[in-house]
Amino acid sequence: MVTQQSDILGRSVRDFAAATAAKTPTPGGGSVAGAVGMLGTALGEMALAFTRGKKKFAEHEAYYEHLAGRLLHARTMFADLVEDDMAAYSLYQEAQKQPDGPAKEEAVQVAVAAAINVPREAAKLALALLGDLRELEDKVNPWLITDLMASAVLAAAVTRLSDYNVRINVPQVADKAQADEIRQGSAADCARAYQILDEIEQAARKHLA
Repeated sequence: MVTQQSDILGRSVRDFAAATAAKTPTPGGGSVAGAVGMLGTALGEMALAFTRGKKKFAEHEAYYEHLAGRLLHARTMFADLVEDDMAAYSLYQEAQKQPDGPAKEEAVQVAVAAAINVPREAAKLALALLGDLRELEDKVNPWLITDLMASAVLAAAVTRLSDYNVRINVPQVADKAQADEIRQGSAADCARAYQILDEIEQAARKHLA
């Protein structure tokens, strides 16, 4: 498992897909969500790259420089979450192997918390990306608008994938009040993401036939 985690992002896209398709628990939906976030961010970076340096958008150069750093950081964080998801599942597997008793119960709760924290972090990161894309929408080269929109669609998808992973794990949280709070927060993030996506699509319609 350690080897798989350490080299999964070094594989080709074809090999990553094959690893996902294989009869192994990881990479699974959580890791794929991280990869989707990476690709979505990369599309936003591409839209930005083809806009920076254009005379028409010269007034926004300081903003573009700042945003480029934010997007690069987001892509790096999504990459980390791919492996964090795999590590969380490994932690859960190890916890389940312990003899029944308080120590096992505690270990399972720690592992479940990790399995929930990864998708919650992914959703928050995707929301931040969507906010950046919404701000960039009216400052981007119009020929790149569909790439920006694709970036937003993928970011929103990350929040939905993350919500699925939260909802499958949250019933194992011992503190039911905390579980309800986590579930509601995840649903709210997902709804907010699709609201922002709609705002971006509505604003971008002027560029589409």
